[in-house]
Amino acid sequence: MSVPLWMWPAVLGIILVMLALDLFAHRRAHVGGVREAAAWSGVWVALAVAFGAGIWWWWGPEFAAQYFAGYVIEKSLAVDNVFVFAVIFGYFAVPREYQHRVLFYGVLGALVFRGVFIAAGSILIASFAWILYVFGAFLVATGIKMARHSDETIDPDKSPVLRGFRRLVPMTEGYRGQKFWVKEGGRWLATPLLAVLVLVETTDIVFAVDSIPAIFAVTSEPFLVFTSNAFAILGLRAMYFLLADLMHRFIYLKLGLAVVLVWVGVKMLLLEIYKIPTTVSLAVVIAILAVAVTASWRRTRTPGTTPGDPTDTGTAHRPEPIGAPAHGKTLIDPALLTPTPTDTGDRNP
Repeated sequence: MSVPLWMWPAVLGIILVMLALDLFAHRRAHVGGVREAAAWSGVWVALAVAFGAGIWWWWGPEFAAQYFAGYVIEKSLAVDNVFVFAVIFGYFAVPREYQHRVLFYGVLGALVFRGVFIAAGSILIASFAWILYVFGAFLVATGIKMARHSDETIDPDKSPVLRGFRRLVPMTEGYRGQKFWVKEGGRWLATPLLAVLVLVETTDIVFAVDSIPAIFAVTSEPFLVFTSNAFAILGLRAMYFLLADLMHRFIYLKLGLAVVLVWVGVKMLLLEIYKIPTTVSLAVVIAILAVAVTASWRRTRTPGTTPGDPTDTGTAHRPEPIGAPAHGKTLIDPALLTPTPTDTGDRNP
């Protein structure tokens, strides 16, 4: 795949322009509704599809299929991020009107770190072809582990990153609007919002360890790996506000994501034996996710069940909405907040 040099800065320019528009549209703290989140999700998906159509026109259907396969894989694995973000925001009792600011800078940082990881992965693959089998084995092992522990919860209070942050960085007892830093008593203090951002960024780095090798399973083209990753990540904020309150309905989604990881890992391991066509890989991934979502939705449609039960609809003991104060507390020392149990898998940052 021959990519003109000018196309890289052009793509980066498009991403920066869209981020600037997003920041301008949400420059003031406000509580966005589902309709707004759905509209922005539609914008990001339309932009990703339009870019994929451009790849089809410029390089042909095979590279377009690779791009869309990478996009679908990253978009589906990003749902796991939504689980974790919901727990982090609940743990810190982040007001909903401040959550966009955290997610915006989280997405910005994620794009930078993903670019670094993709560059490193491309160099490794170019230098050591056998590294693909290491990636494949890693994905299979990660998928099996995720399937076995799909009902475990994440506890932010056990995060070594958060414990280190609290020890090293002086922090205010409550929020100061959307500010990450404030000067009080002659010294600069971090607000709990900065701790939230650090934990969100760390979480994304941990999740990238799975998602980057997974995309290399469907394409080895750095341009396609980066763009599919970038356009999927760009819609993460809107997807969070669209889906976070419905996470209790997707009881089989983590199991589906585990199967996806195993599938792409097996595809990598079979490279020398049989190269599975990209369109087949894409179809299998979509089918796995469709089955997981449909089964979850059908199983949780009966009202009056309790959390943890396979038929949970969230109507009996529904978790607090995103941004709701944990246990009725508001703007207090986050060390005093009790984590909100939410199904997020087993990956603690």
